[in-house]
Amino acid sequence: MVNYREIIRLKCLDRSKSQIATSLRCSRNTVTEVCNLAEQKGLLTWPLSDELTDTEIRNILYPGRVTDSGRKMPDHAYIHKELAKSGVTLTLLWSEYCEQCEAEKAIPYQYTQFCDHYKAFVYKTKATMRIKRKPGELLEVDWAGKTLTVTDQITGEDIKAYVFVATLPCSLYSYAEAFPSMVTENWITAHIHAYQFFGGATRILVSDYAAEMIIGDAYSKAV
Repeated sequence: MVNYREIIRLKCLDRSKSQIATSLRCSRNTVTEVCNLAEQKGLLTWPLSDELTDTEIRNILYPGRVTDSGRKMPDHAYIHKELAKSGVTLTLLWSEYCEQCEAEKAIPYQYTQFCDHYKAFVYKTKATMRIKRKPGELLEVDWAGKTLTVTDQITGEDIKAYVFVATLPCSLYSYAEAFPSMVTENWITAHIHAYQFFGGATRILVSDYAAEMIIGDAYSKAV
């Protein structure tokens, strides 16, 4: 097997392709191809993560090749690029991948493994995705991860306060309000106050907490 890690390491040390080929006893064409692909995939850097094995590097550089298990490795770079497009999901790309495997008579990965491989690719290549936002189009809402502690001035009792946060992601303009609990009534009230604070409602509301029915109720009361 080609020593992908060593080729990348020596290239990053400014060794010539002829020197690398002689040192690793492989062809100069192989070194050239690996270096070019590594640069395209953002791997031509050192040091690489210790967890990134030669097999995993090979799968990133040559996503179309069938793995030792007989299953076709997805093209993670293509997947990452497509996910930046509006309306494209991992489920859709997995279906496309399965159709491609069927056409090539290859064995596809199941959806869970497909997603796991993509997550590993993102983690190991430090892949990032720029998300385009239109001003005023979307509002992201949720309860903050940590609670605050409020001290009752009369009793001295410490009371937990749950913080609701609403953010316009394009400008990061935000609204926050604390409540004694995360019950539905407080959730709806928080939305109403947020809409009043922003002076209107966005076309899209993204939430990890409530169902659409609750959101719709808050929207109707605010407007």
